[in-house]
Amino acid sequence: MASNLDTLVTIFGGSGFLGRNVVRALCKRDYRIRVAVRRPELAGYLQPSGKVGQVHIVQANLRYPASVEAAVRDSDAVINLVGILAEGGGQTFDAVQAKGAETVAKAAAAVGARMIHVSAIGADAESPSRYARAKAAGEAAVMAAVPSATIFRPSVMFGPEDQFTNRFAALARLSPVLPLIGGSTRMQPVYVGDVATAIADAVDGKAKAGATYELGGPEVLTMREIIEAIVKIANRKPMLVPLSFGLARLQAAFLQFAPGALKLTPDQVTLLERDNVVSDAAKAAGLTLEGLGITPDSLEAIAPQYLWRFRPAGQFQRNGA
Repeated sequence: MASNLDTLVTIFGGSGFLGRNVVRALCKRDYRIRVAVRRPELAGYLQPSGKVGQVHIVQANLRYPASVEAAVRDSDAVINLVGILAEGGGQTFDAVQAKGAETVAKAAAAVGARMIHVSAIGADAESPSRYARAKAAGEAAVMAAVPSATIFRPSVMFGPEDQFTNRFAALARLSPVLPLIGGSTRMQPVYVGDVATAIADAVDGKAKAGATYELGGPEVLTMREIIEAIVKIANRKPMLVPLSFGLARLQAAFLQFAPGALKLTPDQVTLLERDNVVSDAAKAAGLTLEGLGITPDSLEAIAPQYLWRFRPAGQFQRNGA
C-alpha cells in the first residue's frame, strides 16, 4: 500500500502565518513537502516541522512563471496560500492574489497536480475593496486553469503569531485608548489550526473537487465584541472610541505608512464596512468546517494560550485579575 511519503505536496506561501500551520499538519500525515518561497534562506525554521528530509525549501516568486513552473515539477498536489494585507512595491494585490494565483494554477495544470487555493470570505469581483476584487479574480483564474480545484475562503484567522489578535493586544498594552472602526461589523474568527486541518483533509481527498468552502469559527461576533474579548484576555482596560468610516479613512491615509501594529490602509478600512461571515448557501451545501467533520475552536478557548504575554503580570496573572 502506498504511503503519503510517496506524495509530493508543493506549498506556495508556506512560510507565512497559515503556511507554517499547513506544513506542520501535512508533516504529521507523512507527506513530502516542498515549500516555495521568495526568500528560502529565511524559511529554514520550517524543516524541524517534519522528519529529516521531509521538508524541502525552494525559491520561487509568483511574478516569475519560470520559477513557479520549476517549483511544481513532479508535484502530486499544489497549495497556494500566498496573499498580502497591504501593497508595497511590486507586491500589489493584482500581481500577487490575481495574476500570481493564475500562474500557480497554470503550472499545477501543466503537471497534472491537484490544486488547493486559499482565498478569503468577502472575495467579490464587485467589491469596493481592491483586496477583495483581487481575491475574486484569483479564484476565477484558478478555476479556469484547474476546474477540479478546491478553494477555501476563511474568515479572519487567529492564532499564535497572527496579525489580528496580537495586534490589538499590543495596541492595548501601549495605549489607554483604542479607536474602534466598524464596531458593528460582524466577523466569524476562525482558528488557524482548523483551517490548516481543512487544507490537509483536502490533500487527503476528503474535500469536494471544484467546490468553494467558507471557513468560520463557532461564533459570529461584532468587531467590538472581538476587541473586548482580546483586551479582557490580555487584562487590559483601554477605552474603545468609535471612529466613523470617513474619519478612519482620513486616519488611514497617514497610517498606511506606519510600521507594525500601527499600520492601517484605506483599503483595510473599506473591508471593515462589510460583514465577514460564512454564507447561508455554504452552510446549506455543507461547504464549511463542520461539513468536513471539523469542530471549530473558539477565540475564547485558544487566544488565552498565547495572549497571556500581553498581561501586566504575564502568564502568572489570572484572566480578569
